[in-house]
Amino acid sequence: MTGRRALSLWLPPVAYLAVIFALSSMSHAPVPKFISQDLLHYPEYALLGLLLARALHGSWDRPPTLSLMALALLLTAFFGATDEIHQAFVPNRLPDLVDLGRDVIGGMAGVVLWWGWRWKRS
Repeated sequence: MTGRRALSLWLPPVAYLAVIFALSSMSHAPVPKFISQDLLHYPEYALLGLLLARALHGSWDRPPTLSLMALALLLTAFFGATDEIHQAFVPNRLPDLVDLGRDVIGGMAGVVLWWGWRWKRS
């Protein structure tokens, strides 16, 4: 894999992780009042799962393997857990296992979407 290809694969999930970290560092996330912050965990981590699955897969000429997709989910869950721990140190924020569960479910949805889309195209 060339450096340019690696950068194109890994820059999106790394940049997105920085965005998640920045939002988690805020005492009050900039979310409109009519949107439930609890529900935002699902799409937030679905996108992360999809980006990690894409980066780990790294190829357009073969179908994704279940082991790489499991690794993408494991990494998504790990980042969700570290994000919840991080929130313990942010004023007005608390770590929450229910939120971690939402993160994992969202991550699983993103990984499954990537896997299904790539499998169909292979």
